[in-house]
Amino acid sequence: MNRLVLIPFIIATALFMENMDGTVLSTSLPAIARDLGQDPIVLKLALTSYMLTLAVFIPASGWVADKLGARSVFCAAIVVFSLGSILCGASTSLTTLVAARVFQGLGGAMMVPVGRLVLLRSTPKSDMVNALAYLTVPALIGPVVGPPLGGFITTYFHWRWIFWINVPIGVAGVLLSLKFIDNVRERDVPRFDHKGFFLSGAGLLSLVFGLTVAGVPFVPRPLDAALMIAGFVMLWLYIAHARRDPEAIIDINLLGIRTFFAGVVGGFLFRIGIGALPFLLPLLLQIGFGLTPFESGSLTFVASAGAMAMKFSASAILRRWGFRRVLLVNGVISVLFLASCGLFTAATPHWLLLTALLAGGFFRSLEFTALNALGYADIDQARMSRATSFASVAQQMAGAVGVALAAASVQSFRWGFGDVALAPRDMTLSFAVVSLVAGSSLVIFARLRPDAGAEVSGQRIAIDEAAPAAS
Repeated sequence: MNRLVLIPFIIATALFMENMDGTVLSTSLPAIARDLGQDPIVLKLALTSYMLTLAVFIPASGWVADKLGARSVFCAAIVVFSLGSILCGASTSLTTLVAARVFQGLGGAMMVPVGRLVLLRSTPKSDMVNALAYLTVPALIGPVVGPPLGGFITTYFHWRWIFWINVPIGVAGVLLSLKFIDNVRERDVPRFDHKGFFLSGAGLLSLVFGLTVAGVPFVPRPLDAALMIAGFVMLWLYIAHARRDPEAIIDINLLGIRTFFAGVVGGFLFRIGIGALPFLLPLLLQIGFGLTPFESGSLTFVASAGAMAMKFSASAILRRWGFRRVLLVNGVISVLFLASCGLFTAATPHWLLLTALLAGGFFRSLEFTALNALGYADIDQARMSRATSFASVAQQMAGAVGVALAAASVQSFRWGFGDVALAPRDMTLSFAVVSLVAGSSLVIFARLRPDAGAEVSGQRIAIDEAAPAAS
Protein backbone atom coordinates (compact mmCIF):
# COMPACT_ATOMS: atom_id res chain seq x y z
CA MET A 1 0.00 0.00 0.00
CA ASN A 2 1.19 3.55 -0.79
CA ARG A 3 2.92 5.14 2.21
CA LEU A 4 0.80 8.29 1.71
CA VAL A 5 -2.25 6.13 2.40
CA LEU A 6 -0.78 3.66 4.90
CA ILE A 7 0.44 6.11 7.56
CA PRO A 8 -2.85 8.07 7.73
CA PHE A 9 -4.79 4.84 8.11
CA ILE A 10 -2.56 3.64 10.96
CA ILE A 11 -2.80 6.98 12.77
CA ALA A 12 -6.54 6.91 12.20
CA THR A 13 -6.86 4.00 14.65
CA ALA A 14 -6.32 6.60 17.38
CA LEU A 15 -8.88 8.95 15.87
CA PHE A 16 -11.26 6.02 15.46
CA MET A 17 -11.05 5.18 19.16
CA GLU A 18 -11.42 8.78 20.32
CA ASN A 19 -14.28 9.65 17.98
CA MET A 20 -16.19 6.43 18.62
CA ASP A 21 -15.64 6.83 22.36
CA GLY A 22 -17.15 10.32 22.31
CA THR A 23 -20.16 9.38 20.19
CA VAL A 24 -21.09 6.23 22.10
CA LEU A 25 -20.83 8.19 25.34
CA SER A 26 -23.02 11.02 24.05
CA THR A 27 -25.70 8.55 22.96
CA SER A 28 -25.59 6.78 26.33
CA LEU A 29 -25.52 9.84 28.63
CA PRO A 30 -29.22 9.76 29.60
CA ALA A 31 -28.98 6.07 30.50
CA ILE A 32 -25.76 6.58 32.46
CA ALA A 33 -27.41 9.46 34.33
CA ARG A 34 -30.30 7.20 35.37
CA ASP A 35 -27.95 4.41 36.45
CA LEU A 36 -25.78 6.77 38.54
CA GLY A 37 -28.79 8.68 39.92
CA GLN A 38 -27.79 12.02 38.36
CA ASP A 39 -29.54 14.76 36.39
CA PRO A 40 -28.72 14.34 32.67
CA ILE A 41 -27.41 17.92 32.53
CA VAL A 42 -24.81 17.11 35.23
CA LEU A 43 -23.46 14.29 33.05
CA LYS A 44 -21.94 16.97 30.81
CA LEU A 45 -18.99 16.67 33.22
CA ALA A 46 -18.20 13.27 31.68
CA LEU A 47 -17.70 15.03 28.33
CA THR A 48 -16.05 18.27 29.43
CA SER A 49 -13.63 16.66 31.92
CA TYR A 50 -12.09 14.69 29.08
CA MET A 51 -11.92 17.70 26.74
CA LEU A 52 -10.39 19.89 29.44
CA THR A 53 -7.69 17.31 30.15
CA LEU A 54 -6.85 17.32 26.46
CA ALA A 55 -6.67 21.11 26.39
CA VAL A 56 -4.34 21.23 29.41
CA PHE A 57 -1.87 18.56 28.28
CA ILE A 58 -1.93 18.87 24.48
CA PRO A 59 0.48 21.87 24.52
CA ALA A 60 3.17 19.57 25.91
CA SER A 61 2.56 16.88 23.26
CA GLY A 62 4.75 18.42 20.56
CA TRP A 63 7.71 18.91 22.94
CA VAL A 64 7.38 15.38 24.36
CA ALA A 65 7.21 13.89 20.84
CA ASP A 66 10.28 15.86 19.74
CA LYS A 67 12.18 14.74 22.86
CA LEU A 68 11.20 11.07 23.10
CA GLY A 69 10.22 10.22 19.54
CA ALA A 70 6.81 10.49 17.93
CA ARG A 71 6.18 6.74 17.62
CA SER A 72 7.12 6.01 21.24
CA VAL A 73 4.81 8.73 22.55
CA PHE A 74 2.00 7.73 20.17
CA CYS A 75 2.07 4.08 21.30
CA ALA A 76 2.28 4.97 25.00
CA ALA A 77 -0.67 7.32 24.60
CA ILE A 78 -2.81 4.57 23.06
CA VAL A 79 -2.00 2.31 26.03
CA VAL A 80 -3.00 5.01 28.56
CA PHE A 81 -6.21 5.77 26.64
CA SER A 82 -7.13 2.07 26.61
CA LEU A 83 -6.48 1.72 30.36
CA GLY A 84 -8.63 4.81 30.94
CA SER A 85 -11.43 3.17 28.96
CA ILE A 86 -11.29 0.14 31.25
CA LEU A 87 -11.54 2.41 34.31
CA CYS A 88 -14.50 4.31 32.82
CA GLY A 89 -16.38 1.07 32.35
CA ALA A 90 -15.71 0.11 35.96
CA SER A 91 -16.96 3.44 37.40
CA THR A 92 -19.76 3.31 39.98
CA SER A 93 -20.37 7.03 40.61
CA LEU A 94 -20.15 10.39 38.86
CA THR A 95 -16.90 11.18 40.72
CA THR A 96 -15.15 7.97 39.67
CA LEU A 97 -16.40 8.34 36.09
CA VAL A 98 -15.05 11.90 35.85
CA ALA A 99 -11.72 10.80 37.37
CA ALA A 100 -11.45 7.94 34.86
CA ARG A 101 -12.26 10.31 31.99
CA VAL A 102 -9.46 12.61 33.16
CA PHE A 103 -7.01 9.69 33.12
CA GLN A 104 -8.27 8.69 29.68
CA GLY A 105 -7.69 12.28 28.56
CA LEU A 106 -4.01 12.03 29.50
CA GLY A 107 -3.66 9.44 26.74
CA GLY A 108 -5.84 11.32 24.30
CA ALA A 109 -3.80 14.50 24.81
CA MET A 110 -0.74 12.80 23.34
CA MET A 111 -2.43 10.29 21.03
CA VAL A 112 -4.21 12.40 18.43
CA PRO A 113 -1.96 15.50 18.12
CA VAL A 114 1.23 13.42 17.99
CA GLY A 115 -0.34 11.19 15.35
CA ARG A 116 -1.30 14.26 13.33
CA LEU A 117 2.23 15.62 13.75
CA VAL A 118 3.69 12.42 12.28
CA LEU A 119 1.42 12.82 9.27
CA LEU A 120 2.16 16.52 8.72
CA ARG A 121 5.93 15.99 8.90
CA SER A 122 5.87 13.14 6.40
CA THR A 123 3.57 14.75 3.81
CA PRO A 124 4.39 17.42 1.18
CA LYS A 125 2.12 20.47 1.33
CA SER A 126 0.76 19.73 -2.14
CA ASP A 127 -0.54 16.37 -0.84
CA MET A 128 -1.74 17.64 2.54
CA VAL A 129 -5.47 17.88 1.73
CA ASN A 130 -5.53 14.31 0.38
CA ALA A 131 -3.51 13.00 3.33
CA LEU A 132 -5.83 14.69 5.84
CA ALA A 133 -8.81 13.25 3.97
CA TYR A 134 -7.28 9.75 4.11
CA LEU A 135 -6.67 10.28 7.82
CA THR A 136 -10.24 11.35 8.46
CA VAL A 137 -12.11 8.69 6.47
CA PRO A 138 -11.38 5.71 8.77
CA ALA A 139 -11.61 8.00 11.78
CA LEU A 140 -15.13 8.93 10.70
CA ILE A 141 -16.14 5.28 10.85
CA GLY A 142 -16.09 5.71 14.63
CA PRO A 143 -18.84 8.34 14.71
CA VAL A 144 -20.84 6.34 12.14
CA VAL A 145 -20.62 3.13 14.14
CA GLY A 146 -20.65 4.81 17.56
CA PRO A 147 -24.26 6.06 17.97
CA PRO A 148 -26.09 2.87 16.89
CA LEU A 149 -23.50 0.64 18.59
CA GLY A 150 -23.60 2.65 21.82
CA GLY A 151 -27.38 2.76 21.70
CA PHE A 152 -27.61 -1.00 21.06
CA ILE A 153 -25.20 -1.87 23.88
CA THR A 154 -26.90 0.52 26.31
CA THR A 155 -30.43 -0.63 25.44
CA TYR A 156 -29.85 -4.39 25.31
CA PHE A 157 -26.71 -4.95 27.44
CA HIS A 158 -25.07 -2.36 29.72
CA TRP A 159 -23.46 1.04 29.12
CA ARG A 160 -20.14 -0.11 30.65
CA TRP A 161 -19.33 -2.12 27.54
CA ILE A 162 -19.25 1.05 25.42
CA PHE A 163 -15.84 1.81 26.95
CA TRP A 164 -14.38 -1.68 26.94
CA ILE A 165 -14.70 -2.08 23.15
CA ASN A 166 -11.77 0.36 22.82
CA VAL A 167 -9.26 -2.17 24.15
CA PRO A 168 -8.82 -4.47 21.08
CA ILE A 169 -8.68 -1.41 18.81
CA GLY A 170 -5.91 0.06 20.95
CA VAL A 171 -3.90 -3.18 20.77
CA ALA A 172 -4.15 -3.16 16.96
CA GLY A 173 -3.06 0.49 16.81
CA VAL A 174 0.07 -0.16 18.90
CA LEU A 175 1.12 -3.20 16.85
CA LEU A 176 0.68 -1.41 13.51
CA SER A 177 2.52 1.69 14.73
CA LEU A 178 5.53 -0.29 15.94
CA LYS A 179 5.81 -1.99 12.56
CA PHE A 180 5.21 0.82 10.07
CA ILE A 181 5.83 4.25 11.68
CA ASP A 182 9.32 5.72 12.10
CA ASN A 183 10.27 7.04 15.53
CA VAL A 184 10.76 10.63 14.34
CA ARG A 185 12.41 13.03 16.79
CA GLU A 186 14.17 16.40 16.68
CA ARG A 187 17.89 16.78 17.39
CA ASP A 188 17.72 20.23 18.94
CA VAL A 189 14.76 20.31 21.29
CA PRO A 190 14.17 23.68 23.01
CA ARG A 191 13.76 23.92 26.75
CA PHE A 192 10.35 23.08 28.17
CA ASP A 193 8.30 26.12 29.19
CA HIS A 194 7.29 25.07 32.71
CA LYS A 195 5.92 28.48 33.65
CA GLY A 196 3.83 28.76 30.49
CA PHE A 197 2.58 25.19 30.88
CA PHE A 198 1.34 25.93 34.39
CA LEU A 199 -0.26 29.29 33.55
CA SER A 200 -1.99 28.11 30.36
CA GLY A 201 -3.08 24.75 31.77
CA ALA A 202 -4.31 26.05 35.11
CA GLY A 203 -5.95 29.05 33.46
CA LEU A 204 -7.86 27.02 30.87
CA LEU A 205 -8.84 24.39 33.43
CA SER A 206 -10.08 26.90 36.01
CA LEU A 207 -12.00 29.06 33.55
CA VAL A 208 -13.77 26.36 31.53
CA PHE A 209 -14.39 24.07 34.50
CA GLY A 210 -15.92 27.03 36.33
CA LEU A 211 -18.17 27.74 33.36
CA THR A 212 -19.10 24.06 33.12
CA VAL A 213 -20.20 23.63 36.76
CA ALA A 214 -21.97 27.02 36.93
CA GLY A 215 -25.54 26.39 38.06
CA VAL A 216 -24.79 22.74 38.91
CA PRO A 217 -24.61 21.58 42.57
CA PHE A 218 -21.13 20.13 42.05
CA VAL A 219 -19.05 22.86 43.76
CA PRO A 220 -20.16 25.79 45.97
CA ARG A 221 -21.01 28.97 44.05
CA PRO A 222 -18.30 31.12 45.72
CA LEU A 223 -15.69 28.53 44.72
CA ASP A 224 -17.08 28.43 41.19
CA ALA A 225 -16.79 32.23 40.88
CA ALA A 226 -13.25 32.11 42.29
CA LEU A 227 -12.28 29.47 39.71
CA MET A 228 -13.47 31.60 36.79
CA ILE A 229 -11.74 34.74 38.10
CA ALA A 230 -8.52 32.81 38.70
CA GLY A 231 -8.77 31.38 35.19
CA PHE A 232 -9.03 34.83 33.61
CA VAL A 233 -6.08 36.11 35.66
CA MET A 234 -3.79 33.18 34.82
CA LEU A 235 -4.61 33.36 31.11
CA TRP A 236 -3.85 37.10 31.14
CA LEU A 237 -0.54 36.36 32.86
CA TYR A 238 0.19 33.69 30.27
CA ILE A 239 -0.38 36.10 27.38
CA ALA A 240 2.06 38.55 28.99
CA HIS A 241 4.56 35.70 29.46
CA ALA A 242 4.18 34.42 25.87
CA ARG A 243 4.85 37.88 24.43
CA ARG A 244 8.21 37.97 26.20
CA ASP A 245 9.28 34.33 25.72
CA PRO A 246 9.86 33.16 22.12
CA GLU A 247 9.75 29.54 23.32
CA ALA A 248 6.39 29.80 25.12
CA ILE A 249 4.51 26.50 25.12
CA ILE A 250 1.59 28.00 23.17
CA ASP A 251 2.98 30.34 20.55
CA ILE A 252 0.41 33.14 20.39
CA ASN A 253 2.52 34.85 17.72
CA LEU A 254 1.18 32.24 15.29
CA LEU A 255 -2.09 34.17 15.36
CA GLY A 256 -0.29 36.86 13.36
CA ILE A 257 -0.45 34.49 10.36
CA ARG A 258 -3.81 35.30 8.78
CA THR A 259 -4.60 31.78 7.58
CA PHE A 260 -3.71 30.27 10.96
CA PHE A 261 -5.82 32.90 12.74
CA ALA A 262 -8.82 32.08 10.54
CA GLY A 263 -8.36 28.34 10.97
CA VAL A 264 -7.98 28.52 14.75
CA VAL A 265 -10.12 31.46 15.91
CA GLY A 266 -12.79 31.17 13.21
CA GLY A 267 -12.73 27.41 13.65
CA PHE A 268 -13.09 27.83 17.43
CA LEU A 269 -16.34 29.78 17.04
CA PHE A 270 -17.71 27.36 14.44
CA ARG A 271 -16.78 24.32 16.56
CA ILE A 272 -18.51 25.74 19.66
CA GLY A 273 -21.84 25.46 17.87
CA ILE A 274 -21.12 22.09 16.29
CA GLY A 275 -19.63 20.74 19.53
CA ALA A 276 -22.98 21.23 21.24
CA LEU A 277 -24.73 18.89 18.78
CA PRO A 278 -23.63 15.52 20.30
CA PHE A 279 -24.88 16.74 23.68
CA LEU A 280 -28.16 18.36 22.64
CA LEU A 281 -29.42 15.89 20.06
CA PRO A 282 -29.48 12.73 22.24
CA LEU A 283 -31.17 14.74 25.01
CA LEU A 284 -33.83 15.94 22.58
CA LEU A 285 -34.47 12.51 21.06
CA GLN A 286 -34.37 10.44 24.26
CA ILE A 287 -35.65 12.74 27.00
CA GLY A 288 -37.68 15.12 24.83
CA PHE A 289 -39.20 12.61 22.39
CA GLY A 290 -38.99 9.40 24.47
CA LEU A 291 -36.83 7.33 22.10
CA THR A 292 -34.60 4.53 23.39
CA PRO A 293 -30.79 4.93 23.14
CA PHE A 294 -30.75 2.46 20.25
CA GLU A 295 -33.50 4.33 18.37
CA SER A 296 -31.68 7.61 18.98
CA GLY A 297 -28.32 6.25 17.83
CA SER A 298 -29.92 4.71 14.75
CA LEU A 299 -31.00 8.20 13.70
CA THR A 300 -28.00 10.33 14.65
CA PHE A 301 -25.33 8.14 13.04
CA VAL A 302 -26.27 9.41 9.57
CA ALA A 303 -24.63 12.77 10.31
CA SER A 304 -21.27 11.00 10.40
CA ALA A 305 -22.17 8.99 7.31
CA GLY A 306 -22.72 12.27 5.47
CA ALA A 307 -19.39 13.54 6.77
CA MET A 308 -17.58 10.49 5.48
CA ALA A 309 -19.18 10.81 2.06
CA MET A 310 -17.88 14.37 1.74
CA LYS A 311 -14.23 13.42 2.28
CA PHE A 312 -13.96 12.00 -1.22
CA SER A 313 -14.83 15.36 -2.81
CA ALA A 314 -13.16 17.85 -0.43
CA SER A 315 -9.95 18.17 -2.42
CA ALA A 316 -11.75 18.87 -5.71
CA ILE A 317 -14.10 21.40 -4.09
CA LEU A 318 -11.25 23.35 -2.48
CA ARG A 319 -9.22 23.23 -5.69
CA ARG A 320 -12.13 24.62 -7.67
CA TRP A 321 -13.33 27.40 -5.33
CA GLY A 322 -10.55 28.00 -2.80
CA PHE A 323 -10.68 28.27 0.98
CA ARG A 324 -12.39 31.66 1.40
CA ARG A 325 -15.40 30.95 -0.78
CA VAL A 326 -15.86 27.43 0.58
CA LEU A 327 -15.66 28.56 4.22
CA LEU A 328 -18.18 31.35 3.68
CA VAL A 329 -20.79 29.64 1.51
CA ASN A 330 -20.47 26.23 3.14
CA GLY A 331 -20.41 27.88 6.58
CA VAL A 332 -23.80 29.46 6.00
CA ILE A 333 -25.24 26.14 4.84
CA SER A 334 -23.76 24.30 7.84
CA VAL A 335 -25.17 26.79 10.35
CA LEU A 336 -28.63 26.59 8.77
CA PHE A 337 -28.62 22.79 9.06
CA LEU A 338 -27.51 23.09 12.70
CA ALA A 339 -30.33 25.51 13.44
CA SER A 340 -32.83 23.24 11.66
CA CYS A 341 -32.38 20.66 14.45
CA GLY A 342 -34.35 23.08 16.62
CA LEU A 343 -37.36 22.54 14.33
CA PHE A 344 -37.56 18.81 15.05
CA THR A 345 -40.62 17.63 16.97
CA ALA A 346 -41.82 14.24 18.13
CA ALA A 347 -44.09 14.21 15.03
CA THR A 348 -41.25 14.89 12.56
CA PRO A 349 -41.04 11.95 10.11
CA HIS A 350 -37.87 9.98 10.66
CA TRP A 351 -36.98 10.12 6.96
CA LEU A 352 -36.97 13.93 7.12
CA LEU A 353 -34.87 13.94 10.29
CA LEU A 354 -32.42 11.50 8.67
CA THR A 355 -32.18 13.65 5.54
CA ALA A 356 -31.44 16.82 7.53
CA LEU A 357 -28.77 15.11 9.64
CA LEU A 358 -27.18 13.43 6.61
CA ALA A 359 -26.92 16.68 4.64
CA GLY A 360 -25.79 18.64 7.70
CA GLY A 361 -23.00 16.14 8.36
CA PHE A 362 -21.83 16.43 4.76
CA PHE A 363 -21.45 20.20 4.84
CA ARG A 364 -20.01 20.37 8.37
CA SER A 365 -17.32 17.89 7.40
CA LEU A 366 -16.33 20.00 4.40
CA GLU A 367 -15.98 23.01 6.71
CA PHE A 368 -13.80 21.05 9.14
CA THR A 369 -11.55 19.75 6.35
CA ALA A 370 -11.10 23.26 4.96
CA LEU A 371 -10.34 24.69 8.42
CA ASN A 372 -7.82 21.97 9.25
CA ALA A 373 -5.91 22.39 5.99
CA LEU A 374 -6.05 26.20 5.96
CA GLY A 375 -4.59 26.47 9.45
CA TYR A 376 -1.30 24.86 8.34
CA ALA A 377 -1.13 26.44 4.89
CA ASP A 378 1.53 29.04 5.76
CA ILE A 379 3.30 27.24 8.63
CA ASP A 380 6.93 26.20 8.04
CA GLN A 381 8.22 22.83 9.25
CA ALA A 382 10.13 24.37 12.19
CA ARG A 383 6.90 25.70 13.71
CA MET A 384 4.63 22.82 12.66
CA SER A 385 4.83 21.08 16.04
CA ARG A 386 3.79 24.21 17.94
CA ALA A 387 1.07 25.02 15.42
CA THR A 388 -0.34 21.50 15.77
CA SER A 389 -0.46 21.81 19.57
CA PHE A 390 -2.09 25.25 19.41
CA ALA A 391 -4.75 24.13 16.94
CA SER A 392 -5.49 20.96 18.91
CA VAL A 393 -5.95 22.94 22.14
CA ALA A 394 -8.35 25.31 20.39
CA GLN A 395 -10.39 22.42 18.99
CA GLN A 396 -10.74 20.68 22.35
CA MET A 397 -11.56 23.92 24.13
CA ALA A 398 -14.25 24.63 21.53
CA GLY A 399 -15.83 21.25 22.20
CA ALA A 400 -15.81 21.79 25.96
CA VAL A 401 -17.20 25.32 25.64
CA GLY A 402 -19.84 24.06 23.20
CA VAL A 403 -21.10 21.44 25.67
CA ALA A 404 -20.98 23.94 28.55
CA LEU A 405 -22.87 26.56 26.49
CA ALA A 406 -25.50 24.03 25.42
CA ALA A 407 -26.01 22.80 28.99
CA ALA A 408 -26.22 26.37 30.32
CA SER A 409 -28.71 27.27 27.61
CA VAL A 410 -30.90 24.23 28.31
CA GLN A 411 -30.82 24.94 32.03
CA SER A 412 -31.65 28.62 31.49
CA PHE A 413 -34.69 27.84 29.35
CA ARG A 414 -35.73 25.17 31.84
CA TRP A 415 -35.65 27.68 34.69
CA GLY A 416 -37.20 30.42 32.57
CA PHE A 417 -40.20 28.29 31.65
CA GLY A 418 -40.43 26.79 35.14
CA ASP A 419 -40.05 23.22 33.87
CA VAL A 420 -39.56 20.70 36.68
CA ALA A 421 -38.17 18.14 34.21
CA LEU A 422 -36.48 18.78 30.88
CA ALA A 423 -38.95 19.66 28.12
CA PRO A 424 -38.38 19.47 24.33
CA ARG A 425 -38.51 23.26 23.97
CA ASP A 426 -35.53 23.60 26.33
CA MET A 427 -33.38 21.74 23.80
CA THR A 428 -34.93 23.09 20.60
CA LEU A 429 -34.45 26.72 21.63
CA SER A 430 -30.87 25.96 22.62
CA PHE A 431 -30.11 24.99 19.03
CA ALA A 432 -30.79 28.62 18.03
CA VAL A 433 -28.30 29.85 20.64
CA VAL A 434 -25.42 27.61 19.54
CA SER A 435 -26.19 28.30 15.85
CA LEU A 436 -25.70 32.03 16.41
CA VAL A 437 -22.29 31.37 17.94
CA ALA A 438 -21.27 29.12 15.04
CA GLY A 439 -22.48 31.74 12.56
CA SER A 440 -20.22 34.40 14.10
CA SER A 441 -17.23 32.60 12.55
CA LEU A 442 -18.28 33.91 9.12
CA VAL A 443 -17.08 37.39 10.10
CA ILE A 444 -13.53 36.05 10.38
CA PHE A 445 -13.68 33.99 7.19
CA ALA A 446 -14.83 37.05 5.26
CA ARG A 447 -11.52 38.78 6.04
CA LEU A 448 -9.47 36.16 4.17
CA ARG A 449 -7.91 36.96 0.80
CA PRO A 450 -9.51 35.20 -2.19
CA ASP A 451 -6.29 33.23 -2.79
CA ALA A 452 -5.65 32.37 0.88
CA GLY A 453 -3.94 28.98 1.24
CA ALA A 454 -3.80 28.47 -2.52
CA GLU A 455 -0.66 26.31 -2.35
CA VAL A 456 -2.47 23.80 -0.16
CA SER A 457 -5.88 23.91 -1.85
CA GLY A 458 -4.33 23.68 -5.32
CA GLN A 459 -6.22 26.76 -6.46
CA ARG A 460 -3.05 28.52 -7.60
CA ILE A 461 -1.93 25.40 -9.46
CA ALA A 462 -5.26 25.31 -11.25
CA ILE A 463 -4.85 28.96 -12.28
CA ASP A 464 -1.26 28.35 -13.45
CA GLU A 465 -2.33 25.37 -15.55
CA ALA A 466 -5.14 27.35 -17.16
CA ALA A 467 -2.89 30.26 -18.15
CA PRO A 468 -0.92 28.49 -20.97
CA ALA A 469 -4.16 27.18 -22.43
CA ALA A 470 -5.65 30.66 -22.51
CA SER A 471 -2.59 32.16 -24.16
